[in-house]
Amino acid sequence: MNDTDPTILKISGLSKSFGKYAVLTDVNYSLQKAEIAAIIGPNGAGKTTFFNLITGYHNADSGTVLFQGRAITDWPRHRIARAGISRAFQVSNIYPRLTTYENVRQAILAQKKRTLDIFTPASGLARESTLELLELTGLLPNRDTVAGILSQGDKKKLELALALAGKPEMLLLDEPTAGMSSEETHETMELVKRLNAQIGLTILFTEHDISVIFGYARKLSVLYQGILIAEGTPEEVRRNEEAQRCYLGEDI
Repeated sequence: MNDTDPTILKISGLSKSFGKYAVLTDVNYSLQKAEIAAIIGPNGAGKTTFFNLITGYHNADSGTVLFQGRAITDWPRHRIARAGISRAFQVSNIYPRLTTYENVRQAILAQKKRTLDIFTPASGLARESTLELLELTGLLPNRDTVAGILSQGDKKKLELALALAGKPEMLLLDEPTAGMSSEETHETMELVKRLNAQIGLTILFTEHDISVIFGYARKLSVLYQGILIAEGTPEEVRRNEEAQRCYLGEDI
C-alpha cells in the first residue's frame, strides 16, 4: 500500500449466508486512516457478521477484504490481529481475579509470546508497556484493583487496554457503551475519541445509542437485512429517507 493512500480498509462485494439465510449481501465499504466510523442498524441487520468477517471469525462466501492494501479475506484470526486489527467488547477477555495491572501485563506478554506467569517479575519492557497502557486508558489509579470489582465503565476501559496490547492500527468495538450509565458512556466514548486523536487509531464501532452514534462517529453506514442502504456523514444519514424508514425514524 502506498503510504500516501488514506484508505486503511476496503471491502468489495462481501456476502455471507448461513444455510438459506443471507446475512450480508454484496457489501462494499471503505474506511480512511484515523477515522471514527459507525456501522448501525436494527438487530439482525448483519453488523456482528460484518465484524466477524473482517476479523476472521467467519469466512466470507464471496468478496474481498483489503487492510492497508493487503488481501486478508479468510485469514485466521491471529494473523489478522498481527496485521493490525483488534476487537473489543464482543466477549470479555478480563480475568476477574487478577488486578488491572496483571490483566494488562498478561495481554502484553501474550503478544510477546512469553510464558504467562504472574508470579515472575515482569521484564522492564513489559512493565513499561503495561504502565503506558494503564495511563493511556485512565486506569493507572486502579492498577492494584482486582478487575472483578471494577465499575462497568472501568471494565470497559480495561477491555480497551487489552485490545490495545498488540498496538493495532484499527480497533473494532462491539457496542462499547452497552450496560453503562450516562456518565460511564460519556467517559468511555471520550476515551475512544482521545485514542483516535492521540495515537491516530482508526475506530469502527457498532452502537444502538443514537446520541453516541451522532455524537462521535464522523461516518455512518446503515445495514438493513444484510444490505448497506445508506452511508455518509451523520447529517447526511440523518436526512436519508431510507435510513429513516428502516431504522432511525423521522424524529432523529
